[in-house]
Amino acid sequence: MATSSEAISLLLVTLAKVAVVLFILLTAIAYLVWVERKVVAHIQSRWGPYLVAPHGLLQPLADGLKFLFKEDIVPTEADRLVYWLAPFLAFTLAFLSISVIPFGESFQWRGHELFQITDLNVGVLFVLAVTSLGVYGIVLAGWASNSKYPLFGGLRSSAQMISYELSLGLALVGVVMVSGTLSLRRIVELQSGVWHAGSHSTFLPHWNVLVQPVGFLVYFTSAIAETNRVPFDLPEGETELVAGFHTEYSSFKFALFFIAEYANMVTVSCLATLLFFGGWLGPVFGPSWLHPLLSVFWFCLKVFCFLFFYIWMRGTLPRFRYDQLMAFGWKFLLPVGLLNILVTSFLLAWQSS
Repeated sequence: MATSSEAISLLLVTLAKVAVVLFILLTAIAYLVWVERKVVAHIQSRWGPYLVAPHGLLQPLADGLKFLFKEDIVPTEADRLVYWLAPFLAFTLAFLSISVIPFGESFQWRGHELFQITDLNVGVLFVLAVTSLGVYGIVLAGWASNSKYPLFGGLRSSAQMISYELSLGLALVGVVMVSGTLSLRRIVELQSGVWHAGSHSTFLPHWNVLVQPVGFLVYFTSAIAETNRVPFDLPEGETELVAGFHTEYSSFKFALFFIAEYANMVTVSCLATLLFFGGWLGPVFGPSWLHPLLSVFWFCLKVFCFLFFYIWMRGTLPRFRYDQLMAFGWKFLLPVGLLNILVTSFLLAWQSS
């Protein structure tokens, strides 16, 4: 009886955490779009959204309602089952990887971890596996639309994600080798404290980015390509492919693709924060009950810095040509990622001896 009640309690707490995280993430994505429009507008000497409420603060709500009430147009020759399935697949996989992300230090209530949906010992491997499956939603969308432009966009996306997935995985191998674990929470805990020069402590935090700077650069560059963002947004090249793989999508299904893209941005930014920049670690002050909230604040602040960098690049950098994109991934990032693993292996072996 106790076992069944514990299972029910675990199920209810997990469902509550999923609902809260989903609500916060959807709200954050909505206002991330608002921030992006405002920042890019200021870069281009424009005002950006300003009509709906002061400073356009309710523009995300207006856009969401517009997507819900727009006509849903389905191409006559489309494969209807796959056409409907593709956006939901992209949306689900984009949010699934968030389930293993720890948003703050360990804080439990009645034995349940509150700042993480589930803690896997192989969290890094899980995120890599789920994010690599995201290409299926894009490829199926391009194929099911039965139109040449979405199909070309889907094919570009599959080639691009396969190319840069290798570099992204290799970039994380160095961090895993240094940390000796695949658990996201444990990797962050190992980054606590500061670096020591002999018997003297320095002001530099013990973050992995200082140990793996090349790995971080390879990871973040590959992550931008994985999420199809500027300057690697070839699958959505408007001047070449109309609107890319979602050309034939409208209304709510287009919104699902749109949300999935920004959710993937949040995921790779969370992963960069956890693996390279100490996750939720930061200055702690005040009473003890404030410390868990401060850890969430530092984590969100670091993630926002990465997201702002995404937005800044969109407003400043041009798009690569497709041959440049593929050559950069295979001829530069992949060899650099392999070299980083070799150097890390040599240094670890030398240190242990």
